[in-house]
Amino acid sequence: MGGCLCGAVRYQVKGPLRDIVNCHCSMCQRLHGDFGPHSKAPKKNITLTKDDGLAWYTTSDIAQRGFCRECGANLFWEPFDLDSVGIVAGTLDDTVGLKTIGHIFVGEKAGFYQITDDLPQFVGSSNGKLADDYK
Repeated sequence: MGGCLCGAVRYQVKGPLRDIVNCHCSMCQRLHGDFGPHSKAPKKNITLTKDDGLAWYTTSDIAQRGFCRECGANLFWEPFDLDSVGIVAGTLDDTVGLKTIGHIFVGEKAGFYQITDDLPQFVGSSNGKLADDYK
């Protein structure tokens, strides 16, 4: 289960979530203030239980982002050509058992912080090279 800050959007995920991937792209910087920590699940496993505030914004030729138009919380990254949805990790009600497994788009990383762990880093996309990176 998860949702936005004000409760106008709630969702449920059936089945396992992918562990967390930190995205350092310029869009995530603008949305999150630095990097975006994302889990992921197949689209068929995600059910919206309340979508009163849900809105979608097309951010590129390849994806749209779901957010709450009431409180502004960023919730989802949905690629048009894949059967999965990125879920902003902070919107999950419970992250017990999830761990960070890597960093993507480090070529666009902001200069005000350093990545200090030894997890895999990719200049751009990981292109499915991280564990359970649902297509």
